[in-house]
Amino acid sequence: MKTLVWMGSWSYLLIGLAHVVVGSLMPDLLQYYGKDYSAGGSLIFAQFSGFLIGVSLSPFILSKFGKRTGLIIAIGLLCLAELCYTMLPPWEWMYVVGSLAGFGFGMIEAVIGTLIIVAITEGTAIAMSRLEVFFGIGALVMPLLAGVLIQAELWRYSFLFVSLMALVMFIVWYKKNFGELNKLLDTKEETKKEKKSFFSQYRGVRGLLLIVFIVFFFLYVGMEMSFVNFLPSLLIEKLGTDKSTAAFSVTLFWIAMTVGRFFCGFIAEKISYSRYVVWSCAISLALFALFSIAEGLTMMTVLIMLIGLFLSGLFSIALVFANKLLPGAEGSTPSMLIAAGGVGGAILPLLMGKGMDFGGAQFSSWMLATFIAALTLLGIAAMIIQRTQVQVISNEN
Repeated sequence: MKTLVWMGSWSYLLIGLAHVVVGSLMPDLLQYYGKDYSAGGSLIFAQFSGFLIGVSLSPFILSKFGKRTGLIIAIGLLCLAELCYTMLPPWEWMYVVGSLAGFGFGMIEAVIGTLIIVAITEGTAIAMSRLEVFFGIGALVMPLLAGVLIQAELWRYSFLFVSLMALVMFIVWYKKNFGELNKLLDTKEETKKEKKSFFSQYRGVRGLLLIVFIVFFFLYVGMEMSFVNFLPSLLIEKLGTDKSTAAFSVTLFWIAMTVGRFFCGFIAEKISYSRYVVWSCAISLALFALFSIAEGLTMMTVLIMLIGLFLSGLFSIALVFANKLLPGAEGSTPSMLIAAGGVGGAILPLLMGKGMDFGGAQFSSWMLATFIAALTLLGIAAMIIQRTQVQVISNEN
């Protein structure tokens, strides 16, 4: 099991690198091709579209090929895509490459998440939080590495670095012997007895829970992406902060997120998944409200780091919480929730941008607080449904 968790962690490090490499190099890419920022946005959207397709198709691919083969396919596609990025093909082909890269790391995220949830029955939250730590490390390291290569005028080799990392993971997953877990990794889902149809997994209360968590992940990822992408703009407009300091605030946020992920799994296992989700949302709501009215760079910096700490485990713990409430559907639930988050990550930042144009930083800050308020209510709803289910089972017994 430890080997599996470590392999999953290194795979999440690869995802973290792949997620941010295009954004880290965007100014250089656009200058090289002579394109504007709208073209860059289209490239990000192409990658996001591939991500959604990869996440959505992962249950089907796993049912046909098994988890290990599905993972090897995804890592191979990511390796190929990053190598194509390195060669800087004609711009029109970059959209195809971006879609391929997004498909690869989207499917890796879905497969690893599903694998850990299925294989690790005790301490699941701790295992998932470790994955998120490595994702955060990848997201922190890539911009730093890209910055060094940009100064050396070797920026295109940032893509090659990700490609080589993917190649190493491809070889290890292909050759690694996981002992008793080999059966789990290589078993095809369709060979299970009494195979249930997709919709039969989510009848009645289970369907209601699925809807609650789909909306939850849509709002959470959308809120996080909105906050990260517009944080420098919020500080510049609210405080008149210079651009370099405003940009550094994002690094502080990710550092706090990464540190928080070291502890969130242990805390969630101790106080329960439901309490962790609800209290994280409630405290984050208070912090965002303070962020909306705070003045002064020192106060803002403290709030940004606290927000990072209390949001750090929300994605992974909520994912574990949802799967524990929907036993027997581990093959499809993580993929749907990750996909819902991907959609939110694309749509809510667009609303945030319109909010900035309409009402400025103050209005947009309260928009973020509203998203968190909705998350808190959804977390409470999931907790109530869980307790109702436990009570019903207890009465029946």
